[in-house]
Amino acid sequence: MQTSSLVLGSSSRYRAELLGRLGVPFTQESPEVDEESFDDQFLSMSAEEFALTLARAKADALQRPEGDRWLLCADQVGTCEVDGERVLLRKPGTPERCVDQLMLLSGRTHRLVNGIVLRSERDGIELHAIDVQELVMRPFDREEAEAYVALRSPLDSAGGYRIEDEGICLFERIQSSDYTGIIGLPLIAVARLFRDAGLL
Repeated sequence: MQTSSLVLGSSSRYRAELLGRLGVPFTQESPEVDEESFDDQFLSMSAEEFALTLARAKADALQRPEGDRWLLCADQVGTCEVDGERVLLRKPGTPERCVDQLMLLSGRTHRLVNGIVLRSERDGIELHAIDVQELVMRPFDREEAEAYVALRSPLDSAGGYRIEDEGICLFERIQSSDYTGIIGLPLIAVARLFRDAGLL
């Protein structure tokens, strides 16, 4: 397979590092998608449908007329129930929003839902997968949340934490069939898609 045959549609270094573990050569491109413009659709869909919608939008943004590449695009949606309402967890972007989001999750269960799309530009074949992680945060106070955000600044992570660093200390329990899905690219699901497409 030529190096240019597979494109990871993401600017995330975390996803690139994960994908590198599969040993399939790839290039990386960042799709131009305004994810927040889809937010008004969140409550009308399941979290799984919403994640796939965003992943497909990324593939649409990268697709070239007469192209001959495989496009791998993924989106991770964080969601939790607060007072009976489903809340969308975004990348916080600022320390203040990060702390606020962590306090929202303190003592609560939330889900990280990954939608993964593998699309052939040549013939339009699309394979997809869903990966769901359930995470339970222990109760903690604002001072602890502020200390963690000041230490690691996880402003680009849905939920406002990273399990790869001290963020793991905020958790009581994680139910996961593939921990790489928490980081942002569930490799077991991606490997299955690659095998189905003949790329692995």
